Amino acid sequence: MDLLTDPSAERLPQPGEALPLRPGLHWVRMPLPFRLNHINLWLIAEDERWALVDTGFGIDATLALWEQVLEHITLSRIIVTHFHPDHVGCAAWLSARTGASVWMSEAEFLTTRAVRFEPEAAERQRRLDFWCRHGLDATRRAALAALPRGYDRGVPSVPDRFQRLRDGDQLQIGTGRWRVCLVSGHAPGQALLVNDEERMLIAADQVLERISPNVAVWPHEPAGDPLADYLRGLDRLEPLDASTLVLPSHGRPFVGLHARCAALRRHHAERLTTLLAALSSPATAVELMPVLFSRDLDLHELGFAIGETLAHLARLEATGWIAREETAQAIRFRRLNTPLSDADIWRLVSPPYTGRH
Repeated sequence: MDLLTDPSAERLPQPGEALPLRPGLHWVRMPLPFRLNHINLWLIAEDERWALVDTGFGIDATLALWEQVLEHITLSRIIVTHFHPDHVGCAAWLSARTGASVWMSEAEFLTTRAVRFEPEAAERQRRLDFWCRHGLDATRRAALAALPRGYDRGVPSVPDRFQRLRDGDQLQIGTGRWRVCLVSGHAPGQALLVNDEERMLIAADQVLERISPNVAVWPHEPAGDPLADYLRGLDRLEPLDASTLVLPSHGRPFVGLHARCAALRRHHAERLTTLLAALSSPATAVELMPVLFSRDLDLHELGFAIGETLAHLARLEATGWIAREETAQAIRFRRLNTPLSDADIWRLVSPPYTGRH
């Protein structure tokens, strides 16, 4: 795959450092308490202050690092790409600490509040019941039931007001103009920022340097097809210039957007064909999960893996290759058709645009 790490990104920012990457653009890298151990945050010069894109996981260690950064800069606004804890976790604290306003899409603002304020016991019951319908065993259910809700740890408080980002908005930030592009699949209304003149893309979790973002079916939308939504989001990036500098939330900045989008599409095509080939007899999503995830998964990763398996099954179901069989005990999927042709595979990973973001 033809990706080039940006020369200015050869050195990683140190904890608490805002590393210059381009004139008027600084890179901050905050730690995460997971296997995926970091998130990239971006500072864009705006007069004498700085606009911040994303905020980090809202724990004391991150807040202490922010105190170091804030010794040297003043924030003008806080742009949150989506509701996941590593992106929104420090937003309310930073806003209160600096007076900077919070900018989000409406879908992400409302989802942040819905997830954070849903009673923990009710949310856990709904989530575990959903996974059990798809084959989760009693042992792992009990282990998951004993875990505290991770979202609350990463998002100790949420913004109580926001300025809305709309698809197509043009944000004047300092001397640059950034176009808002809302996409879904990974999150309901994830905001990407495109600077067409300077050929830069703040890609959030839509396009990452080396890993594929989680795309999952969750209990609140059990019949969704999030993989189709995610793939349509890749389509929206195709018109960008080949020399665009991609600023992802994980990994390093790179050039090679079109090659990376093509690789992500191939990745999902391979997963779909592998999953279909494994359906020699009806199976639950949990039974099929090892087909896509061969390594051992910790409890934090397990739910994401079930959801991602379901997302690929939903894509196969939506295109007529499999059907679900529901009984009182479980939901299973069975294969309907013969092996996929190359044209069939392309249709699976190139869903038509429907006007939804």
